[in-house]
Amino acid sequence: MDSKKLLLLSDTHGNITALKTVLRWANDHVPPNDTICSAAFLGDGISDLRPASDAAGFSCNWALTGGNNDYGYQSEAGVFDFGENRFFMCHGHRHSLYGGYHTLIASARNNGANAALFGHSHVPLLKYADGIFLINPGSVGNPRSKIGASFAVIECAAGKPLQVEFWGINKGEIQKLII
Repeated sequence: MDSKKLLLLSDTHGNITALKTVLRWANDHVPPNDTICSAAFLGDGISDLRPASDAAGFSCNWALTGGNNDYGYQSEAGVFDFGENRFFMCHGHRHSLYGGYHTLIASARNNGANAALFGHSHVPLLKYADGIFLINPGSVGNPRSKIGASFAVIECAAGKPLQVEFWGINKGEIQKLII
């Protein structure tokens, strides 16, 4: 069965130590793909990626979108195809997240996506609403949820729905989370 994994990160906010821990783990758990992305970063810490990737020895094609704290980075949203799925990605600060997910769902649908990836709230979320998967990995560097620092891995298998696993960092160790 053809299956691909996508590492999903957001909101590192300068915490390069935590990001290095995740990327070292990803070297063994999320194989890179030469032709398309195998990792997506949803904003607020884009400048953290290069030093952390270099230190961790992690190399892949990134799908990137800027957040409200990524000064000078122009892309606020994007679309990419991965494993028979189309993903709409944004940071979320321009999609009225605190008033519900209507704007985010509409943006995903208008771009032909079956999933919307977003950050900004620093809280992990997996929800299926109006035919769209809503996925927020939480925050690697500045969590706002009781579970602490988190990220996600999305498995895309041919002919199957998306499978999302959430992972956390606890005392420098990566542990699977139940969300």
